[in-house]
Amino acid sequence: MPCLYISTNVNLDAVDIDPVFSDATKAVADIIGKPEQFVMVVLKGSIPISFNGNKEPAAYAEIVSMGGINKEVKRKLIATIGSILQAQLSIPRTRFFLKVYDTTAGQNVSKL
Repeated sequence: MPCLYISTNVNLDAVDIDPVFSDATKAVADIIGKPEQFVMVVLKGSIPISFNGNKEPAAYAEIVSMGGINKEVKRKLIATIGSILQAQLSIPRTRFFLKVYDTTAGQNVSKL
């Protein structure tokens, strides 16, 4: 089950966040290759964040997945989620950081 956790310093009280959830869920499912029903998205706003020494709109996100992650998937996730945050929350892609973690990386997977 992939989980995308997004923290931003943008106040979300007056923002329709449903498109963020739906767009991010679809993007994660499509890019990682998992069904949408298994994707979790957590969005927290009004988190104190300083990036490049200022508090202009910015976001930090982490995605954790059991498999499905490689270099190309990472690139697509960063680009696509960055575009969603820019379009929906006016967070410039240059002020967004995504940490990608595959829980199965480095493990020997037995195919019995």
